Amino acid sequence: MTDPVAASHNRHGKWPRIWRAFRKHKGAMIGGGILMFIILGVLLGDLLWATDPQALDIRNKNMRPLYTLLWDTDAKVGWAHPLGTDSLGRDALANLIVGGRTSLAVGAVAMCIALLVGTTVGILAGLFRWLDGPLMRLTDLVLALPILPLLLLVATLFRAPLRAQFGPEAGMFVLIVTVIGLTSWMQTARIVRSEILHLKEQDFILAARSIGTRPFALIWRHLLPNTLSPILVSATLGLATAIITESALSFLGFGFPPDFPTWGKMLADSVQRMDQYPERVILPGAAISLTVLSVNYLGDGLRDAFDPRSHRRSRN
Repeated sequence: MTDPVAASHNRHGKWPRIWRAFRKHKGAMIGGGILMFIILGVLLGDLLWATDPQALDIRNKNMRPLYTLLWDTDAKVGWAHPLGTDSLGRDALANLIVGGRTSLAVGAVAMCIALLVGTTVGILAGLFRWLDGPLMRLTDLVLALPILPLLLLVATLFRAPLRAQFGPEAGMFVLIVTVIGLTSWMQTARIVRSEILHLKEQDFILAARSIGTRPFALIWRHLLPNTLSPILVSATLGLATAIITESALSFLGFGFPPDFPTWGKMLADSVQRMDQYPERVILPGAAISLTVLSVNYLGDGLRDAFDPRSHRRSRN
């Protein structure tokens, strides 16, 4: 049976080892820094750039970004709109800030829903043998479904009722995060199930069962804390997937209303004139790419940091 003193020492020494291993992953550190910059930019950008993203300035429509002057000295630019304006005169920088806030909020909430469902399914399937077969077959069934056509179908069927119930913006937010969350939990469920199957044969779990620990207490006190590492890694990858999925839905016209900016919506609105104004596609596309790439590198760093083999390699 595990020595309580050694177990306590291992618990207290676990997080410093993880942090040391994480710091050695250069991609994760750079990705974490870029992601933090993007998050702070979309959350606090209004304090530095207070322009209304929906304010129309017809006289200054179709302005180019300031950097366009590097190769085109006759370009229509202005310091009042450093990243230019669209065909209605709306400021591109303000729309990037507000659109990023919406895209990140959708990704975060959808990720939380997927983690909640996936963790619950994984724990129940791994702990209770009689639930393992039905829950895993359900997981395989959802994995086999074509996700994008399913998303489009659900968005078409439930868009009008939810808009009538919650309003155009809130209704679409509820619809999008729910649909993305309920179609993104399967990988988390499989990972958590495999961890539970391994953990429930350990001595400390057998000891807890022998003294009559109830299943809920067993899950909450012993199993869930020991599955935290794969859940955190799955969370980072789920966030990236949710942002891409929301952008794809908005790009296809099944997202938020036209006057409610997201990065995907900005891409969709800019395609028709991308040959004349390529920055309207490049800017939101770069924001999506940087966010997803940063999250993926962060997930790689967390996976390596939580892997005991990487700790052994770092000591050798």
